[in-house]
Amino acid sequence: MTDAPTPAAPRPEARAPRGFADRRGTDLVAQRRIVARVSEVYERWGFEPLETGAFEYADALGKFLPDADRPNEGVFALQDDDDQWMALRYDLTAPLARFAAEQWETLPKPFRRYAFGPVWRNEKPGPGRFREFWQCDADTVGSDRPEADAEIIAMACAGLKAAGLEDGQAVVRVSNRKLFDGLFDAGGVTDPVQRLTALRAVDKFDRLGWEGVSALLGEGRLDESGDYTKGARLPASVASTIQAFLACAGDPTLTRAQTLGAVAATGGLGEAGEAALAELSGIDTALTSMGVAQDQVRFDPTIVRGLEYYTGAVFEAELLLDTTDDKGRPVRFGSIGGGGRYDDLVARFTGQSVPATGFSFGVSRLASALRAAGRTDAARRGPVVVIVFSQDDMAHYLDAVAELRNAGIAAELYLGRAGMKAQMKYADRRNAPAAVMLGGDEIAAGQVTIKDLDAGRILAAGVADNEAWKAARPGQSTVARTDLVRTIRTIIDEPSINTSSHG
Repeated sequence: MTDAPTPAAPRPEARAPRGFADRRGTDLVAQRRIVARVSEVYERWGFEPLETGAFEYADALGKFLPDADRPNEGVFALQDDDDQWMALRYDLTAPLARFAAEQWETLPKPFRRYAFGPVWRNEKPGPGRFREFWQCDADTVGSDRPEADAEIIAMACAGLKAAGLEDGQAVVRVSNRKLFDGLFDAGGVTDPVQRLTALRAVDKFDRLGWEGVSALLGEGRLDESGDYTKGARLPASVASTIQAFLACAGDPTLTRAQTLGAVAATGGLGEAGEAALAELSGIDTALTSMGVAQDQVRFDPTIVRGLEYYTGAVFEAELLLDTTDDKGRPVRFGSIGGGGRYDDLVARFTGQSVPATGFSFGVSRLASALRAAGRTDAARRGPVVVIVFSQDDMAHYLDAVAELRNAGIAAELYLGRAGMKAQMKYADRRNAPAAVMLGGDEIAAGQVTIKDLDAGRILAAGVADNEAWKAARPGQSTVARTDLVRTIRTIIDEPSINTSSHG
């Protein structure tokens, strides 16, 4: 009797974890381009780059995640070999606070830094919402002036424009957490949990309207799925005041100053609320001096931001473009960035109050939103592809591809084992502008044949049907080998080309 064969180990299923996206080609280039363009704005405004590690000690990150009731909820954490808990950073601000506290004596004050990189949140993924995503932040640590907030807001507007959004396609909405602090103080609402529940309710105003928010400010709300959310149980007078100043939030005809006047007229905002109005007024004056239009930045008391560390002004960038999913159905992206003032974050480490303010672009979210709005750049052009005919002529192919690269032209040598037809299809799928062919006849004659793939795509799309254009832009030509770089550069630099992705 022979032994039975050992059963093969089950094969793993090739799948990416939910909320962790693979990106390639055009999508990855779009994300990198946003980072580069926004970073250039930050540097032009006088912010220096800073890079911190992916992991922070869990106690350094603190308990600040939206809707998190435990310090380690919402993050990816592990225990180090010295039994200390570390967690992947959930944003770039908490690491900045740790760095500033650690290096405060040696830093220029105020300290102005920008940073970009991936962050991780262990929460339910959804459209445009990932568990791993990129942010690009700028912060000023050490200034309590309203002009510091205004500068961050104005810079956010400049960053949105640099990222590819035109006038009217986004708006930055601004409020101040102290509005609600004063309102709660005046109304006798002292329970921190009750306050936070109320703020979370107000944050849903754009989605639920006053009826839904009113229920959440009261006993609670039963949603369409049958889930019940416990309410804040605010006094009726406090809820009434909230209703009064939320009423001015959706009026686009009001200027920033008029919105402040409408909020002030509701009364019952307490001392902290009055201080908030004064700070917002200072921000408005500075924004106006910097030429920031009323439709670029609006004051909106519904903006409260989810993170608990905000102490004053808060801002949120909202996408106004129409967006659709892969099936053409409308989808709302809403916020594509935000920030605010967090004067107590550094003090967690030092015990001394250090004012700070900043803004964060959700790079991955913005890239997804632009794609959903059909606002992607022209497809990424691939490299020139040098076709392989014979192993015996490999030296000629390698020489050609090296010459192109040395001239600053992206090029690759086909290194598969397929025939001519498959190689041309490969070049097309790579979105190559041209294919270079060095057959035996061309090599013997000191020539090279170049197929203009861009021209072929344009003709196939019916973009160029002018006979003179066709005659001036032949799809294939044979030139002297010494004219390789010049001919390829003519194809690449042709201004009329707007290629599209194939394959």
